[in-house]
Amino acid sequence: MLNDPLFILGAIASLVVLGILLVGVGGFARGGEFNRKHANRLMRWRLGAQFVAVILIVAFAWFKAQTG
Repeated sequence: MLNDPLFILGAIASLVVLGILLVGVGGFARGGEFNRKHANRLMRWRLGAQFVAVILIVAFAWFKAQTG
């Protein structure tokens, strides 16, 4: 499974989502100018990255089911 490039891409995409989420939660917790300036942008980036990650994970599962 670790040799499968689709699995690796899905794992990297999931880590990107986690990183964006942590930055967003950290900014929200601190509040202030950073949160006012970047909160909505981080949410949009997280949603886009999450969409890509879910597509990659579903594609990996589908290809694994097809090949056995």
